[in-house]
This record gives sequence, structure tokens and C-alpha cells, in this order.
Amino acid sequence: MSTVQVNTPGGCYPIHIAAGRLDRLADSIPADATAITIVTNSTVAGYYGKRAEQALAQTGKRLVRIELPDGEAYKDWQTLNLIFDALLQNRLDRRAVLVALGGGVIGDICGFAAATYMRGIRFVQVPTTLLAQVDSSVGGKTAVNHPMGKNMIGAFYQPIAVEVDTDVLNTLPPREVTAGLAEVIKYGMIIDADFFSWCEQNVAALRALDPAALTYAIQRSCELKALVVSQDERESGLRAILNFGHTFGHAIESGLGFGTWLHGEAVGCGMVQAAELSALALGLPTASVERVRALVQATGCPVQAPDLGAERWIDLMQVDKKTEAGQLRFILLPQIGQAVFQPAPVDALRTVLERTAVASL
Repeated sequence: MSTVQVNTPGGCYPIHIAAGRLDRLADSIPADATAITIVTNSTVAGYYGKRAEQALAQTGKRLVRIELPDGEAYKDWQTLNLIFDALLQNRLDRRAVLVALGGGVIGDICGFAAATYMRGIRFVQVPTTLLAQVDSSVGGKTAVNHPMGKNMIGAFYQPIAVEVDTDVLNTLPPREVTAGLAEVIKYGMIIDADFFSWCEQNVAALRALDPAALTYAIQRSCELKALVVSQDERESGLRAILNFGHTFGHAIESGLGFGTWLHGEAVGCGMVQAAELSALALGLPTASVERVRALVQATGCPVQAPDLGAERWIDLMQVDKKTEAGQLRFILLPQIGQAVFQPAPVDALRTVLERTAVASL
């Protein structure tokens, strides 16, 4: 088993990475817990609900399961209230523990419920998608979507543990694997040029779910994210670089309707657009832009964005959390392995949108 430690002012906790961790979930439940609530969705429950319950039953604690509908479209206030309804109906107190069993949607919405129920109770992340294992389960970002923007209502709230079972990736559809790989390669682009090169050399093995390649990619991604989060828990500076490609990606998700493209697919395409913008604004070499495009394409992500229309693109980006005083700000690459957070010229942005947003809806 590999363990990555996350240390933030809001909480310090381990990320356990190994095959079979689903059977060891009891290890992460504090002895003083009065009850355990598993929050999952209808799809994941069919694969792993019973197994997770059996593992948690070893604690001897009362178990409650909340099964939500599956999909990004349900990451909203109405679905959040289903969790609150069940917690109140089952009279869970402040020493109860929530367990988020699922992908990024479940992790985000369960974490937000934990942050706000009785002003905060403990929760454990059990991510079942590659994207969630390398990104959304780590760092304490919790949220629901609003019709006007993604993740606009939420809180920074750290879990007490993250349990990554690499075996669960064997049941992922190929499209979900692709979406997760977008977040893996992102770390190389913004922080670690050597890891970017490793991803170029091993992308085929990653798409084929090679156990050794996947385990290393997950561990290194978590190490890099933990490094950033430990220095900037609430995204007041450095942590913003983790959103490379996300300003474009969130606009794609909002513009097409949440769930039309997977989050990772939109981010993958957004990273190509951000690399194009980096070339115009910072002089990122053309060869580096092409390396980014080639690797994104090799993961299976789209590299051409939907044509939302330039004004619609900009309107959607104005709602992004990185916009300040109406000024659009982007994570850009001076070179592969290094990222900065700054405004970009509007004319350069329009050029990128005209160049990259050519795919039909």
C-alpha cells in the first residue's frame, strides 16, 4: 500500500492507495463514531454498495445508505436536500461519519453535506473513478452546481481519510478512464515536466489500465496535489494552478448542459485551448503546444471545442470563480511544468476561441 499524507490547516489525513482498499474501509472510521452513512449513486451501488457495507459493518456501528441518482445533472441543491432529509430522518448526530462512495459528483455533494450538516461532521472519501482518485477526492473542495455556473455553491472542507482502491477502475467505462487521465496529465503540465514526459511514454498503458502504471500515476498525482494544497488550502494563490484548462472546460460544461461532456473531457479540451492562449500571451513554444495537444488526444479526450459563439464563451467565463472584478484570469504555461495565474489579452482569447472552437454542437 502507498500512503500520501495531506497536511492543511483544515485537517491532516492520509490517502491510502492499493488494490482491495474497499475491504478495509473500517480502518478509516473513528472509534467514537455513532453511525456511518454511505452516500452513493444508483450505478456505483450496484457494483460496490454491498461490499462497502460489509466492510463497514465490521465496525459494529449503525449503517445507513443513501442512494442518489447518477450523473452531473443531479449535482444540485435538490439532490443535496435528499441527503439532509435522510440524515435527519435517521436522527444522525454530530459524531456520525459520512462515507462518499462514488465519483466526483458524489464526493463533492457528500462533502458539502458533511460540511454543513449540524455545522460540520466527519466524512471519508472513497473515490470510484480515476478522475476522483487523482483530483476531486483530495484537497477538500466540496460543492453543488448552479444553473449559472459549476461548483458555485460549496465549502472548503477536508475529509478525515481518502481510500483509493485501484481495483474499482476495472469496471469503469473507457470514457471515464479518458476523463480521469485528463486530470493526471494536467499535473505534469503545471508542476512536473518529468511526469509529463512519463505520461507521454505511458499513456497507452494507462488507457489499458495497466496496474503498475495506474498505481504510479495515481500516487504521483496525489503527491503533487497534496504539495499544492498544503501550501494554499483555500485557493488564495498557488492552488489556482490546479485549475489549468478549467476556465475553458467549465464553459463547455455549462454551455452544453452539465453531463453532455464529462468533466475530464471538457478539461482536456480546455487544456489545449489554454496552451494555445499561453502561446499567444506568454510565448509558449509551438512545439510545446503540440505536445499538449498530442497527449490530450492520446488520452482520448476531444481537442476541438464546441462552437458556443465567442460572446457566449466569454459570458460563461465571466461566471468562473477565477474572474475578479469582471476581469478574466487564466492559468497559463510559460513552459511545460510551470504555470502562472494572470489575466490574458481579450484579443488573444478571441483568437484562441476562433481557432479551437470549431466542432459542431
